[in-house]
Amino acid sequence: MNALKNWWKKFATEHETLAQFIVFFILSNGITVLQLILMPVFKWIFGMTNLVNQPFQFLQVGVSGGNPVYLFDYAGGAIQADGSGGGLAYFLAVEITLLIAQVINFFAQRNVTFKSNSSVWKAAFWYAVAYVVITILAAALQVVYKDPIYSFFKGSMGASGETVADVITMIINAAISFWVFFPIFKVIFKQVPEDEETPEQEAAQDTVGAQK
Repeated sequence: MNALKNWWKKFATEHETLAQFIVFFILSNGITVLQLILMPVFKWIFGMTNLVNQPFQFLQVGVSGGNPVYLFDYAGGAIQADGSGGGLAYFLAVEITLLIAQVINFFAQRNVTFKSNSSVWKAAFWYAVAYVVITILAAALQVVYKDPIYSFFKGSMGASGETVADVITMIINAAISFWVFFPIFKVIFKQVPEDEETPEQEAAQDTVGAQK
């Protein structure tokens, strides 16, 4: 075990970015598994409420066949063969799952992968900006792939096809986050020299000084 730890420490020193990517990959896959567990749970919980019948259609991006096309398109009612429907209940199940996963991802990647000691608040701000941008990007891509995926699996597998389509959609969202977030994390999760104090450290010292 010690030999393995020493080898990894040497490898991480000589190949910092590659080592970070490996750890990032492992943690990201673990968080993806968590999303695949949470998503059906939230979908089931919200599915028992009237939120299913409350439509959530936001940011119209065009018209197709005389019908408006929305970036976030969750029409009221049960999920149809083409993946439409689900209402506000489905939207909340997706977004709450993603939010929980990304909060865990933020601290795991910051503390384990990049071992960052820079300002957590500054990093959190840019992470939140990136999260919003990626959410919009993922929603835009869903306009392209969601209907074919749900139509195929619900048409060939019936009710169980909906679950399969949910899993594939979540995996696609996770894959988008994976490839976009690594370079972002590389920028926002920095290691500052120990003689340079972060705003949090300075505030802590000021508090201790005031108490004395």
